[in-house]
Amino acid sequence: MNVLIIGSGGREHALAWKIAASPLLTKLYAAPGNPGIAGEAELVPISPDDHGAIVDFSRERSIDLVVVGPEAPLVAGLGDRLRDAGIRVFGGSAAAARLEGSKGFTKDLCARYGIPTAAYGRFSDVAAAKAYVREKGAPIVVKADGLAAGKGVTVAMSLEEALSAVDACFDGSFGAAGAEVVVEEFLEGEEASFFCLCDGATALPFGSAQDHKRVGDGDTGPNTGGMGAYSPAPVMTPEMVERTMKEIVGPTMRGMADLGCPFSGVLFAGLMISEAGPKLIEYNVRFGDPECQVLMMRLKDDILVLMLAAADGQLAHMSVRWRDEAALTVVLAARGYPGTPEKGSVIRGVDAAASGGVEVFHAGTALKDGNLVAAGGRVLNVTATGRTVAEAQAKAYAAVDRIDWPGGFCRRDIGWRAVEREKAGA
Repeated sequence: MNVLIIGSGGREHALAWKIAASPLLTKLYAAPGNPGIAGEAELVPISPDDHGAIVDFSRERSIDLVVVGPEAPLVAGLGDRLRDAGIRVFGGSAAAARLEGSKGFTKDLCARYGIPTAAYGRFSDVAAAKAYVREKGAPIVVKADGLAAGKGVTVAMSLEEALSAVDACFDGSFGAAGAEVVVEEFLEGEEASFFCLCDGATALPFGSAQDHKRVGDGDTGPNTGGMGAYSPAPVMTPEMVERTMKEIVGPTMRGMADLGCPFSGVLFAGLMISEAGPKLIEYNVRFGDPECQVLMMRLKDDILVLMLAAADGQLAHMSVRWRDEAALTVVLAARGYPGTPEKGSVIRGVDAAASGGVEVFHAGTALKDGNLVAAGGRVLNVTATGRTVAEAQAKAYAAVDRIDWPGGFCRRDIGWRAVEREKAGA
């Protein structure tokens, strides 16, 4: 089989690494890819936004499956364009991708189908949004409605912070994503990421993880795209998975089918878990980044077989097997992130770090004058497995310390919740 991966981040490197291990694979391409992905696939200089060029390339190279990594091409309709051209694709339609492309759409879906989530209001003008914020008080959550690269959400602990977040949305800080704002009730509990592979009719549970969104140790500082993750998430017990499928995922799949846009691809539910059970924070329509990295490290089965089943409507006949180990990934980011990252600094020692059950996935790298350099905010994902989260954590940070990159930084407490649980249960 010839496979084309769309994207250039750590998620796509992890997918390329896993797909490359499939005995079904004949040739793997990535558009545009990165220096790490180049070790697994032939890189193609096509932008994920150039849908016509992607269709033409897929025809020319007899691509059997296109795997769309990021959310923006799905929201923009790349899946539809490929399907219209008769090309098999792993990823949803533009109509289905509204689950991530519009937070307001998802909240309205939850209200219509009785899916547990935070109380909310939708606003297209600043005065009404601020009036709602003042009425509800803080803490409260302010979200840009559209795609904002993981940075359009403010968990405001004070009224002043909430009002400033509303202003930031409407003054263009998040571009078109902030033209509408969703203001939500603040939920308390423990967050978890839960994934399903979907084919329009069947949702197949596909593991859990816990992300670390804030930039600093102890979950301090601004939100980021994710500074690290581990899998599985202990809070997602078999009972909690069953409730999530029954109360959240099942009604979502039925609702999307009712609306004429059945969902296929990856359904990623960001959950808040409390004694009352699971509540939906938001949906994403692709693998999480960096959650994908830890899921791929733990997955026993051939990911290409599962993706084909999703694309062909055959998931009802599939199951998923996981390794017993835990997996943990640490994000190395460029100084300045999540603000303006410092690009161009040289990175050494990556090959030395990737050994003994450790993989280093490239997220924002480039080659310049023969050197590996930082080319983004989140730059490397140092990912390890272990019998426990504590063991995976120790291996990951030992590998981090073998990387010579003065221009980078990372959190030093990824996995702290699970490690504390392990110590308490020892």
